[in-house]
Amino acid sequence: MIVVVTGGAGFLGARLCEALLRGGARVVCLDDLSTGLPRRVDELLTHDDFQFEQHDVRQPYFYGADRIYNLACPASPKAYQADPEGTMMTNVFGMLEALRSANRSRARVLQASTSEIYGDPEVTPQTEEYRGSVSVTGPRACYDEGKRAAETICADAVRGGRDVRVARIFNTYGPGMRADDGRVVSNYITQALRGEPITVYGDGTQTRSFCYVDDMIAGLIGLMEAPSNPGPCNLGAGKEDSMGELAQLVRVLVGSDSQVVLRPLPVDDPRRRQPDTSRAKAAFGFRAPTHFRTGLLRTIEYFRRTL
Repeated sequence: MIVVVTGGAGFLGARLCEALLRGGARVVCLDDLSTGLPRRVDELLTHDDFQFEQHDVRQPYFYGADRIYNLACPASPKAYQADPEGTMMTNVFGMLEALRSANRSRARVLQASTSEIYGDPEVTPQTEEYRGSVSVTGPRACYDEGKRAAETICADAVRGGRDVRVARIFNTYGPGMRADDGRVVSNYITQALRGEPITVYGDGTQTRSFCYVDDMIAGLIGLMEAPSNPGPCNLGAGKEDSMGELAQLVRVLVGSDSQVVLRPLPVDDPRRRQPDTSRAKAAFGFRAPTHFRTGLLRTIEYFRRTL
């Protein structure tokens, strides 16, 4: 099986490439390296069935693939807000080019969507039927609305008879994250390891549900290979943790005496995030079994080695 992974030098993309290679696939990784790390690609180039192409997915490509995982897009607020127009266009044109490539080889496509399509949700947990509460003009809109537009393209393709799967990815963490990506888990761990103040935005009561990276990768592959298309599927862990609780847990696990300091909450930052994963469980047995503390310890050890 030939599998194309766009954004394959990213945090999730590289782990997905590794998992697909272990499963016996020939993997073509596309990435423009705007936010992906070259070292992630270097680690895979020793594999005979791995091919890397530095490529902007807004431009055409074709590799005769059986499967296309479309993961290419900056995913952290720090990265996607640095180039709002580029973020929006990567979502829209990247999705169109994935479908055009898939049409030539009759490939199945998986779009990496996001919990951000729900915005600052007014219901918890969020089901796939929830339409969201999203600001179309705020600083996060380039990503939120870009992903929503990509889902619209996917839905139209499905109505036209195409096999396009949509994964709504909730907060994911684990070894391989960038220390400077600005996301909460990497922020807290690197600050604690360096003895710096741990910055909590807002009053610390806002919550997220954190899924370990290996569980997320299993979910993406499970959705792609499900016998039938279940429609958009939430993928993530069900347990909610507040930002204040996470900061204190990281202090304990690192053994740090860093102080926790509060900063103003960014504009449109969601107050809660918790997926209802019933659809994914029913369709392909999705689970997120890694305990949060276990995953955090693995992530802390990764940053101890790499900082």
